[in-house]
Formats: sequence, C-alpha cells, structure tokens
Amino acid sequence: MTFPADRLNVLKELSESFGPSGFEREVAAIVRREAQLYADEITFDKLGSMIAKKHGTDDSLKVLLAGHIDEIGFVITGIDEQTGFLNFSPLGGWFDQVLLGHRVTVKTKLGAVPGVIAAKPPHLLPQEERDKVVKKENMFIDVGATSKEIAENELGVRIGDPVAPWAQFTTTREGKIAIGKAFDDRVGAFVGLEVLRRLRAEKVQHPNTVYFAATVQEEVGLRGASTVGNVIEPDIAFALEVDIAGDVPGIKRNEAPSRMGRGPSILTFDTSMIPNQGFKSFLIETAEKEGIPYQLSALWGGGTDAAKFHLVKAGVPSIVIGVPTRHIHSHAAILDISDIEYTVKLVVAAIKRLDKQTARSFVEV
Repeated sequence: MTFPADRLNVLKELSESFGPSGFEREVAAIVRREAQLYADEITFDKLGSMIAKKHGTDDSLKVLLAGHIDEIGFVITGIDEQTGFLNFSPLGGWFDQVLLGHRVTVKTKLGAVPGVIAAKPPHLLPQEERDKVVKKENMFIDVGATSKEIAENELGVRIGDPVAPWAQFTTTREGKIAIGKAFDDRVGAFVGLEVLRRLRAEKVQHPNTVYFAATVQEEVGLRGASTVGNVIEPDIAFALEVDIAGDVPGIKRNEAPSRMGRGPSILTFDTSMIPNQGFKSFLIETAEKEGIPYQLSALWGGGTDAAKFHLVKAGVPSIVIGVPTRHIHSHAAILDISDIEYTVKLVVAAIKRLDKQTARSFVEV
C-alpha cells in the first residue's frame, strides 16, 4: 500500500523541514498551506500552534486531532574562541550514542549553515577512553570555522541559534517503507492533514466539529498542548503520534508490543495518561467493524500531548493513536506507509461515528 506521489511529497516536505522545539515556523507554514485547502477556518494560538477547524452537520461536539510539529534538536550555547567549534545543548531527549558523525543544520541570522557533530578523534584517545561512550557535553558542532570571529561574522552564529538534524527523506521496497528524520511527530501532523483532506474530498458526513491542531514544543514539556487545550476546550481528543515499534533486536515484546506493518497502535497506558476506557473500547470496536488492523500498545516511559488534553477543565476523554516506527529520536526513523493509511482510515471512521450521545456514554456510569 502506497500513497499517491503528491501526498507522499507532503510527508517528505514535512520530514525534511527545519523545526526544533521552539523554532517550528517553517513547519507551521507548510501545515497551514495544506490545511487551508480543506479546513473552514485557520487560527494560531500565541505559542505558535496552528488550529484548523472543519464544520460537520452538528457543531455541538468538539473533536480535537493533534500532531506535534516540533522535532528534537539542539541550541547553541557557546562558541570556542580559538577554533570556532560550537557547544550545544539538547532540545528534547537524545541518546548520546546516536549523535557522533551526523550532519546538522544550524539556523543563523545569515541563513542555514551545515555542520557535523564531532568529538576528539579516537586516534588521540588512550585505550581506556576509547571503550567509553562519548557524552554530549564532550561533543561539538563543526561548521568549518577556524575561529570564533569566523563563526560569528562570516556564518552569523550566535548563542541561542537552533540546530536540527540534516537527513533526506527516502522510500524503499517499491515505496512501501519510508525513512527520514522527524517522523516524531511530523507523521502525526500528516495524518491530521490527511483526515481533513478526506473529510473534504469525500464529503464525509460527521456530526461534530473537527479541530486539527499542529502543536508546538511537545518534546520539551507538552507546552503547545496546554495552550491548544485551553483555546479549544475539546469534548474528545486524539493525540496522533508515532509508537515505538518493538520489532527490533533486543526489545522484548512486553517492552514495546507494536510491530511495523500491522496497523496503528491504540495506546492503553503511558506514564502521563490512562485513556478513557469507553473511548478506547469505542475505537477498538470501530476498527473491528471497519476491518482495519490495529494493535494494542503500552508505553512505560514518556508521554504525549494527550497528557495535557485529558486534564482540560473537568476532563476530556482522550486517546493516543500511533504509527509504529523504528529508531525514533534519531536522524533516521523507519515506518511502513500502510500503517499511516490505516491510521487515517481509523480516525475518519471514528469521526463519522462520534456524536454527542456517544461521547456522553464515555463518562456516564
């Protein structure tokens, strides 16, 4: 199962765009360009999250779909006086071992500057140090400068400049598999856009108002979700996410149950939210009724935007639907495109069935 080339190009553009937490404007512009083709109204909150609104046959139920558009990245914290090498701190959760030797883009006042994450060469390390993992604090970004003056004056580098991984989006296995950066969570944003597009293109009748939010700063504390929740005050909320695919050597099935190519995951638990059980059962029933493959998943660390949504005012029935993805929080993640398609189908099917009475049943005893 593959997407049409024009739709896959949107995912490619989202993946390759520059947007670490707090610096999402380039990604937001792409999402807005696409969303305004299908939504009835586009607004932004004051943190930078985009909100697209799509009316249904009855506007009394507010259904929120959210995918965060920030990616994990870095921020420049210093420039070496003699060499021009750049010190950096992470924006979001990085595993030190995936950093060395990878290319990055530094956004400066003069434009995009390519660089590479490096450290002291192993040839110059004593044997006991070669066997140790190099920590982030001992790495630097090399942008080809030979002094602080060159880095600042020729390249425009300043403390506080954002940095993102540089990686190209590609497909393999005849377009069935996608490889790229920032799938966490440009994939969720893409799913939200596809849902909006299909609601419009297929003239889907749905008894609710659908909001798609492209949230910011998820990776540094779910911040965009807080403001979006306050702006919309939804009745139902979907966090559209990636899920950790456990079909990787060394991962036990109970650590990460979902697998690539077997449909979206419905998260049953994470450390930030236990989903509404009626809503969860409704999604399972919807998937089974529509013949959509799905998986049940659990995450024993971390959280999603749903952690904020489910606590808005008196509480909001919330769920996380994930696209199983290998190697997230790295320069190159891998997913099966069919899982994106099935995720879109499940969300559209759920929207068609959601109404005020059904939503009320999720919270009544």
